[in-house]
Amino acid sequence: MAVGEHKSSKAFSTCKRQAKKIFRAQHRKLKAVICYAYRVYFGLNSKPTQIPVHFSIQNILFLLVAVAGFGLFIWQARKIRANILVGRDRDMSGHVNERLWKTVLVAFGQQKMFKRLTPAILHLIVYVGFIVINIEVIEILIDGLFGTHRVLQFLGPLYSALTGTNEILGALVVLAVAAFWWRRNVKGIRRFTGPELRAWPKLDANIILYIEVALMAALFLMNSADLKLHQLEGKDLPGAFPISQFLTGLLPENTTALHALERVGWWAHIVGILCFLNYLPSSKHFHIIMAFPNVYFSRLMPQGQFSNVDSITHEVKAMMDPTYEVPTPPASEGAEAAPTAFGAKDVNDLAWTNLLHAYSCTECGRCTSVCPANLTGKLLSPRKIIMDTRDRMEEKYNSPLIFNPNLYGKEAKHDPQEQLDKENHTLLRGYVTPEELWACTTCNACVEACPVNINPLESIIEMRRFLVLEESAAPNSLNVMFSNIENNGAPWAFSPSDRFNWADDLYVADKSATVA
Repeated sequence: MAVGEHKSSKAFSTCKRQAKKIFRAQHRKLKAVICYAYRVYFGLNSKPTQIPVHFSIQNILFLLVAVAGFGLFIWQARKIRANILVGRDRDMSGHVNERLWKTVLVAFGQQKMFKRLTPAILHLIVYVGFIVINIEVIEILIDGLFGTHRVLQFLGPLYSALTGTNEILGALVVLAVAAFWWRRNVKGIRRFTGPELRAWPKLDANIILYIEVALMAALFLMNSADLKLHQLEGKDLPGAFPISQFLTGLLPENTTALHALERVGWWAHIVGILCFLNYLPSSKHFHIIMAFPNVYFSRLMPQGQFSNVDSITHEVKAMMDPTYEVPTPPASEGAEAAPTAFGAKDVNDLAWTNLLHAYSCTECGRCTSVCPANLTGKLLSPRKIIMDTRDRMEEKYNSPLIFNPNLYGKEAKHDPQEQLDKENHTLLRGYVTPEELWACTTCNACVEACPVNINPLESIIEMRRFLVLEESAAPNSLNVMFSNIENNGAPWAFSPSDRFNWADDLYVADKSATVA
């Protein structure tokens, strides 16, 4: 063996032994942590620690509340997922890098929000506050399960920066929420009005704002009571509290009362978050979860490009090329292939991505505010199309929601007291009228305006296709155009041989040569 090879082999053996030692040491540490957590959880800890552990009936109660809260949310989420997947299949598996980059820009980066600066800044404050303050929720969960108190205090200066940032963001969130409430209820912005926002949708938007203020109030109560309790006991509370330090003067001087108030704030904050989590599926605020998959699965085609009906595409190709073989649609074993249905009459006729749009809608009204049909007084509201799709899904597939959305309008919806046939009360005509559909100019303004990349135009086009191809229920002006295209090869009522009659008065020696 060469000298160089011997040295390399020896060095490799040395590195291998060192790696094994490091692995064994880390494994012992991990095992010790797991054993310690087990002992703490079951009250078997007998060694003093830097962070006091007091496991009690309160921790058992917290465990039950947390399991119930998260379990109920998972049940609702699974039901909503099942509702979305009743839609037609659509392959959205490609272009992963492009989709991830779009998600980073539009969903995480709030790119489309900043087309309107004032609401964008307010929304950014709430958005960042929601993310950063939820880090403290992780601490509350650990404290609740293991009986610790401010378990992340070992982070030292970083913990102080975290708690201080939480408090400042909490105050800014309260101010932003107040501004949102004023814009929605006092200022009377046009896009926050309309028949689709009566009753439940309007109440829902305000409930969200009230809950956010209540959560921030619980956070400040917990921190200020804990801070004053430590001050009275002559102890230092880990962390920085730039807002709560000014609220301590409003609290009593009694340590028992302060401890009770701290517990009230602690429980109110975490139970409020769990209640809020389970309220989300019933609310427009569900977009804080659904916006991310919705942006990721949004279409990447140019906005002016419509999707084709596969069966019609195959027929056209067969007409143009006699050698083209039309593929036979797959049929289940022992059954014939189902006849092709054109367009969408009900929610299950739409693609699953269209149903995902329905659960991602923020009800902000940006789509309706730029719709030329709506601005000229027509019935069409792109926001209403999306909201109707969601409501029809919940009606047809038995809504799993704890708070059932109110049926807000008699113009396009049924009477809540009326007993309806769920199968025959479809999205088209049951919720959305043909007049709304034919008012659309297909300009894509609604698609461009949506901050979470919802595409109302796709649903409108599919329902139009059903009216034309299944019911032959197009407006008379379109029927004349269809007839002209069929007979004359053009939308105008002129024979192909008369196309150049307009040039009779011009000096053209040979019109046929000019055409060629």
